[in-house]
Amino acid sequence: MQLLLEHEHSFINGKSYQTDDTFSVLNPANLGVVKEVSSVDELGCELALSGAQCALKQLRTVSASLRSEVLKKWHALILSHEEMLAELMVAEQGKPLHEALGEVRYAAGFVEWFAQEAIRSYGETIPSQNTSVQLSTIKQPVGVVLGITPWNFPLAMITRKVAPAYAAGCSFILKPSEETPLSAIALAKLAIQAGMEAGAFQVLITRQPAKLVEGYCQSAAVRKLTFTGSTKVGQLLLSHSATTIKRTSMELGGNAPFIVYGSANIPAAVAGLMAAKFRNAGQTCVAANRVLVEQECMAEFISCLTTAVATLKVGDGMVAGNDLGPLINESAKAKVQGLIASALKQGAKIHYQGAEEAGLFMAPVILTHVTPEMDIANTEIFGPIVSVMAFFDEVQSLVFANGVEEGLAAYFYSQDVSQIHRVSHALEYGMIGINEGMISNPVAPFGGIKQSGLGREGAKQGLDEYLEVKYLCQKFD
Repeated sequence: MQLLLEHEHSFINGKSYQTDDTFSVLNPANLGVVKEVSSVDELGCELALSGAQCALKQLRTVSASLRSEVLKKWHALILSHEEMLAELMVAEQGKPLHEALGEVRYAAGFVEWFAQEAIRSYGETIPSQNTSVQLSTIKQPVGVVLGITPWNFPLAMITRKVAPAYAAGCSFILKPSEETPLSAIALAKLAIQAGMEAGAFQVLITRQPAKLVEGYCQSAAVRKLTFTGSTKVGQLLLSHSATTIKRTSMELGGNAPFIVYGSANIPAAVAGLMAAKFRNAGQTCVAANRVLVEQECMAEFISCLTTAVATLKVGDGMVAGNDLGPLINESAKAKVQGLIASALKQGAKIHYQGAEEAGLFMAPVILTHVTPEMDIANTEIFGPIVSVMAFFDEVQSLVFANGVEEGLAAYFYSQDVSQIHRVSHALEYGMIGINEGMISNPVAPFGGIKQSGLGREGAKQGLDEYLEVKYLCQKFD
């Protein structure tokens, strides 16, 4: 891991950029200092933008096939350093090591996919009604990109933005979460080793993210903003970007329903829920937030779920056998505890609760008698809490499921083929897991509707987010 920790400062134009303004990156498992890092200053931000503009010009002379080769090398380097990257992630983010290894491979999957897609940014020839005029389109890079990524998936959220941007020929300035900047620096170092141009991928660490981001949003030189985070922050970023009419991609908050119908295979549904709910201690945007269970199978489902949840082990992610690591910080734990207290006050009941955990660790909880009006049903929990509400028929399940502002991911379990068709079309979400609790895949489009965002990441659509379509009309004499 030491190799990837050599730089503890912003990574600008292929070099470490140090300032005297430092802050600590903490291990959420023990609150020990992982590393002291320095916060970038105004000069560093200017150098990064200048470097990104120079790299953009350089990338215009680099063929798609050569960019593809660089991405292939980056993919190989990520995998060859997977253990170090995973251990680094556990240290600054807290998730169990086996999950961290899974994320490294998931992150590498985006790089591999867009290495292939780099050579497929096709234009088209358009049939013309006038034989003396030829109509066609080409695709060109949108320009300098500003990316803002969260702490919960500190590698994958970066590669699924940087890889398609580079594949398209864009340069990229990344502002990672101040909670997890070390993973971002490590990725940038490996990208440079793979052959990326010095200004093509830069990482800016800051303790003043709002000031840094607002400055770049107001710059006409930055042509695209891509963000993963809360809806509230996304709304603010959209307003900041409005004056320069930037292209934006927004992967925002979720409030995923997990619906279990009477015809469902209950053991399979519980297994799917365990994956959809407890990965990363529930700190994912696609985590099952509201578990809707048809009344006729409620007793069986709760019994099976309780048995499964009782097996979960909470503890340091570096200790083998632990299933749930810590929450990211004190405010995160306080928020989840507040949601439980509010739910109980509003009429919910604790069906199961693990032993109380110290520090930032939190035992899993199953709440029953939850109703759609409760705070916990209208807030992204981001913790290991299963909130269960009953419904009586398919119509009511859809009213409950669609009755929120978010529309990122949804899940449902049913063995009724007709019902599967109806429900999958009726759910107002960008991604649907049907008898499946793990839906993320680099080759499939990731994104939501309503207040869960704009655009898609991954798949062929992910490349188009970084390309402009130019229409050519050529007349022949």
